[in-house]
Amino acid sequence: MWLVRYIPVETKFGFMRYRRWSFPFSAALSILCVAAFFALGMNFGIDFRGGTLVELQSREGPANIGEIRDEANGLGFGQVEVQQFGTPLDVSLRVQVQEARDGLTEEEVQQVVVQTLRDTFEDDYVFRRVEVVGPRVSGELVQSGTLGVVFAIFGVLVYLWFRFEWHFAVGAVIATLHDLVLTIGFFAITQIEFNMTSIAAILTILGYSLNDTVVVYDRIRETLRKYKRLTVYQVLDVAINATLSRTILTGVTTFLALVALAILGGEVIKGFAYAMIFGLVVGTYSSVFIAAPILIYLGVRPASEIAQAEEAARVQAAE
Repeated sequence: MWLVRYIPVETKFGFMRYRRWSFPFSAALSILCVAAFFALGMNFGIDFRGGTLVELQSREGPANIGEIRDEANGLGFGQVEVQQFGTPLDVSLRVQVQEARDGLTEEEVQQVVVQTLRDTFEDDYVFRRVEVVGPRVSGELVQSGTLGVVFAIFGVLVYLWFRFEWHFAVGAVIATLHDLVLTIGFFAITQIEFNMTSIAAILTILGYSLNDTVVVYDRIRETLRKYKRLTVYQVLDVAINATLSRTILTGVTTFLALVALAILGGEVIKGFAYAMIFGLVVGTYSSVFIAAPILIYLGVRPASEIAQAEEAARVQAAE
């Protein structure tokens, strides 16, 4: 039990005094992320762009990137993206989506691409991963992924509207959109491949942030009823400090698991792990410095102020 003593239990940090800094800071970051999205764009993966993705591993010695690129571009499939990743032995090839030709459908042409690549490189390289996505499928994945994020945010609004008062629902949605914008900006700035795994990462980040926000909101609502003489600023500080040890424990354990995924998970899951680490930090930050203090501007008041306002209204009506 002595290890628990290293975790602060009864803290008295004044988080609300930093709201004048957190809101401009978050606004500046959000503007930067939106600008990066339109200026740099997303590094869409094979799921969204369509085409063929092949990962090779050299059987002997480091992979010869220049030779692979020359041979791949000479196959007649257009410009082939060749990149080294992981170790010097590993290389990835991305062939753009091919149109139907020679009486073959689009899907059949993609299979011809894979077979041609095998015939060209199989003697010197091991085919570790092959993904083929047609243009029709990639378009459906874009639509499904976008709808998934939109429905998730709408579900958050509906749930919190019934779970709490409208102030909390609006505050949680603003914090959720804040996390979404920053995460999209993270993908745009870092140019990490954006694929269906990234959509899963975004939805997981939103769920984690929402869970943290609901815990804070639940304690805020409880504290509003318990401490009737405190101002709303004091109530929010008390509630956040009361959940701080839980936030630290959850964040640290999740962070350690994600670091292990990023280091040991391999190239396929590395982007997911990096996005989750970023989302963990952003989600925790937004729960404390966005979702909580925004209640002040949305008009949340402690029970004492509500009672005084009601009494003043009754007196005025009696006069």
